[in-house]
Amino acid sequence: MKKVLFVLLALALCLTATAAFAEKVGVSMPTKDLQRWNQDGANMQAQLEAAGYEVDLQFASNDVQTQLSQVENMINSGCDVLVISAIEGSSLGSALALAKENEIPVIAYDRLLMDSDWVSYYATFNNYMVGTIQGTYVKDALDLDNAEGPFIIEITAGDPGDNNARYFYQGAIDVLMPYIESGKLVVKSGQIDFTEVATPTWATEVAQNRAENILSSFYADGTNLDAWLCSNDSTALGVANALAANYNGTYPIITGQDCDIANTKNMIAGKQAMSVFKDTRTLAAQVVKMVGQILKGEEVDVNDTETYNNNVIVVPSFLCEPVFASADNYKELLIDSGYYTEDQLK
Repeated sequence: MKKVLFVLLALALCLTATAAFAEKVGVSMPTKDLQRWNQDGANMQAQLEAAGYEVDLQFASNDVQTQLSQVENMINSGCDVLVISAIEGSSLGSALALAKENEIPVIAYDRLLMDSDWVSYYATFNNYMVGTIQGTYVKDALDLDNAEGPFIIEITAGDPGDNNARYFYQGAIDVLMPYIESGKLVVKSGQIDFTEVATPTWATEVAQNRAENILSSFYADGTNLDAWLCSNDSTALGVANALAANYNGTYPIITGQDCDIANTKNMIAGKQAMSVFKDTRTLAAQVVKMVGQILKGEEVDVNDTETYNNNVIVVPSFLCEPVFASADNYKELLIDSGYYTEDQLK
């Protein structure tokens, strides 16, 4: 009997020790206000915990000081690796300095951490390709190589504090600019430069307010819009809301990114032409793999060592591939894969 009790006690102590020394991963997400970050955080936590790690997941409510404090707390609480999706890429310098002091590796998640030499890896999607997909869709849908035109387009880009936003914008503009320069595409508002079309915090209401101002200023005369290039779904939703309230012409092509539920419903209803699907489960799985490789001292998977310069270093990166989505293929991409249920899209 004593032998059995000894074995049970030893097992209990072993389990307690294992739990006590479980490696801890801090995951910092920018906000719960956008659907995609809730999904990213949930996917990451589930996969990290399934891999045996303790997870400290925090959302920063789109407040830079809150995120800075949360990341510093993660460091002080003994996290072994940090995964950070920054609200503003250059805002976490003091936290990264603290991570460096404690030799804690940092993975930048889908938003590059800028102006620091303490960024170990970057995991994201091919962000320039996202813009290329959007711009190519507009080009092909309007048949710009063959149709006479001119066609009217407006542009809404993303958050100037998010390094990705410029990649999305540039990928699309590189496709469309030759047609703008030739006059086949006309931006009636004249707002083309990134600084003119950017949307702070990717906020739907900010995109909507700007779109409403453009519509009242340049389209009250009945001019038809042919396309509205939007870098992501939250801005596309703002544009769609503005069109519903302030526009009576032919409905334009609207691009997007993320396949948010509201936007997928809009695609089904014909209110948004396309979105770029970035399966966050794929990205989360890759990050979990990278975390494991770091903690085991293994070589970490990367497939880009040239593109992502954060103004101090070129950060080794792993780029997942985005996918085109529309009303024609959303069932295969989103429902058959288990990303959404049919009920969620009703």
